[in-house]
Amino acid sequence: MSGESVLMKMNMSAIVCLSGCLIGGASLQADTNSQDPATVKSAIEKSILLLEKTTAGASEHHRCFTCHGHAMPVVTFVEARRRGFLIDEKNFKAQVKHTLTDLARGKKRYLEGKGQGGGYTRAGYALWSLRQAGWKPNEVTEYVSGYLVHDQKEERWPSNGNRPPTERSAFTTTYLALKGVDGFGTVEQAGKIAVRKKKALAWLLKSEAKETEDRVFHLLALDHLKADQKVVKEAVKALREAQRKDGGWAQLPTMESDAYATGSVLYALYRGGGMKTDDAVYQRGVNYLLETQKEDGSWHVRSRSKPFQTYYESGYPHKKDQFISMAAGSWASLALLFTISVEEAVKE
Repeated sequence: MSGESVLMKMNMSAIVCLSGCLIGGASLQADTNSQDPATVKSAIEKSILLLEKTTAGASEHHRCFTCHGHAMPVVTFVEARRRGFLIDEKNFKAQVKHTLTDLARGKKRYLEGKGQGGGYTRAGYALWSLRQAGWKPNEVTEYVSGYLVHDQKEERWPSNGNRPPTERSAFTTTYLALKGVDGFGTVEQAGKIAVRKKKALAWLLKSEAKETEDRVFHLLALDHLKADQKVVKEAVKALREAQRKDGGWAQLPTMESDAYATGSVLYALYRGGGMKTDDAVYQRGVNYLLETQKEDGSWHVRSRSKPFQTYYESGYPHKKDQFISMAAGSWASLALLFTISVEEAVKE
């Protein structure tokens, strides 16, 4: 598809900024200069083009479904299309098909309650992306959702990986599993789903979120399960107070701000916390993302996971950091996309 594949169909409304914000109990003057709509538009366009290129590259070099190479970009493409951007529909359909084909290869293991490599994380991300893509329930989604509720003893959905930040947090896996079973659970699975949701909420209410990844998906899961608003507000407060002076968020207190943490936090604050995009906290995050995007449309985030797969070039920059950076690109793009009104896109 040509470079015009992501031209917008609408003129974006100016982003409204507030004059200051309260972070961590201390009043800090925010950088509240309204971003030029063309700047935000350009940042999204460059990122979408790069993600489209690298999803194709990931599928070509890796027959398995991946969270960073398929799920997150698909979710991003759906949101971009909703908000007035043109996407490469052929590539989009190819990535959905790639996801389904991969799940189908694991049928025997899903029916046995074992799942594929990556366990609940892989299954959850796959179903989440399919649901966002508008895929209708079928045999494949039925046995994957069945796998997600086969263990009735567990309170949460644990991660069997140790590849932070994406594949380690039980908060991440639990949220994704909840989205998966609510999107594709069958009538026959309804009883098991109800039991697991009740146990999951109890676990969420008593468990401490320690890292940014935990806090992001803790908030999203609490909102999904319609937890008491007091608890949801506390989760929002924890994320607001973790914002750095540069406007971004870090994965850990000992790390610098990066686009993965910042984009995912803004996603959670918007989707799970109901934060408006003209909130000063959100605007500072947007400014950080725009300032740290590379000329090629990417964001560079350093990996803190030990590699175990054979190295290959997906097409996303930053070599050994390409996979986490690709996920960061999707989170950052989603955060920027939320500043664009769906209503305005529809009008155009």
